Amino acid sequence: MKLSLISDYFSKEEKQAVVDAIGQAEKQTSGEIRVYFERSTKKMTPMQRAYRAFRKLGMDKTEHQNGVLIYIAFGDRACAIIGDRGIHEKVGDHFWKEELEIMQTNFRRDEYVKGLQKTIQLVGEKLSYYFPYQRDDVNELDDEIYFDED
Repeated sequence: MKLSLISDYFSKEEKQAVVDAIGQAEKQTSGEIRVYFERSTKKMTPMQRAYRAFRKLGMDKTEHQNGVLIYIAFGDRACAIIGDRGIHEKVGDHFWKEELEIMQTNFRRDEYVKGLQKTIQLVGEKLSYYFPYQRDDVNELDDEIYFDED
């Protein structure tokens, strides 16, 4: 069965499980995590599309520059993880590559939700180390999953 929308691939419960993982991770950090799906990289690299989505979602405007985007081009089976300047300067390329490999391993087994949950958890742990939760923390960006269905 061919699904017309990417969001149809996931049940309501699976979507909520990912949103809950984001919320749980963000309870420990002032950092922000988002998940973004689209059908195709549109002949760009996954990183180029991820940067574009990062800016489109306003993730480059967080106070501490500690937003992280998990990007998936579902139809192309391509993905990327990017962090804003504040977190990237702390963890470097190696961390993002490790997390990407964990996520891709799960995706190859069609365990998308499990892969996202694990990656969100690990990114959240790293964010909490460098950007711990503050009493006056404001959730700058909502915790929803974004589906670009174009």
